[in-house]
Amino acid sequence: MDSTLSIDEVAALLQIPKGTLYQWRTRRKGPRAKKVGRHLRYDPADVQAWFRDQEAA
Repeated sequence: MDSTLSIDEVAALLQIPKGTLYQWRTRRKGPRAKKVGRHLRYDPADVQAWFRDQEAA
């Protein structure tokens, strides 16, 4: 399995608060995340694709 990113890592990468990622998740705005147990994990490719889409919009 390829590595995944935690919510802390994504927040640091995007330079935004963790709370923003939680809000985006409930509003279905931010990068796609998956639950593993009770933890959120992000596929780095999904985060990069979402970021590129934001630049285009």
